[in-house]
Amino acid sequence: MVVELWSNLGPWGWWIVGMILLVLELLVPGVFLIWIGAAAVVLGALSLALWDAAFWGWHIQLLLFAVLSVLFAVIGRRIYNGKRTKSDEPWLNRRGESLVGRTATLSEPIQEGRGRIRLDDTMWSVMGPDLPVGSRVRVVASSGRDLTVEPVVR
Repeated sequence: MVVELWSNLGPWGWWIVGMILLVLELLVPGVFLIWIGAAAVVLGALSLALWDAAFWGWHIQLLLFAVLSVLFAVIGRRIYNGKRTKSDEPWLNRRGESLVGRTATLSEPIQEGRGRIRLDDTMWSVMGPDLPVGSRVRVVASSGRDLTVEPVVR
C-alpha cells in the first residue's frame, strides 16, 4: 500500500516529505530536521530528472536519502558551530569565574572550611583553610556561588 502510494506520487513524494520536515523544523526548532528536509528536497530534484531511469528504484532512493541526510547534518553542524560569535562580555552570567585570581580581605573568618568575603558590592561564600577575619585571600576557583580561596603569602 505504501509502495503503491509512493509510486503514485512520483518524484513529488520527496518534495512533500521535504516540505513536511522543513515545516516541522519551524514548529519544533532544534536545527536538525532542516538537514533531513533539505536532503529530501535535493532527492526530489534528482527524482524529477531520474524518475524514469531503470536504476532509480526505491532502494536506491532510500540509500541516497540516508547518505544525504547524514552528509547534510554533518556539514550543517560544522557551519552552525563555526558561526558562533565572540562575546564582548565573556564573563556575563559566569560572574564567579570572573573573580578567579582576585584578592580580597575576609569579612567573616573561615571556620570549618567556610567563610565570607566582600568583592565589589557582593558578599561571597568562600571555602578554604581556616583563617581569621582580615586575612588576605586569593580566589582560586569558582563552583556555583561558592568561591575557593587560599591565603595570600606576602
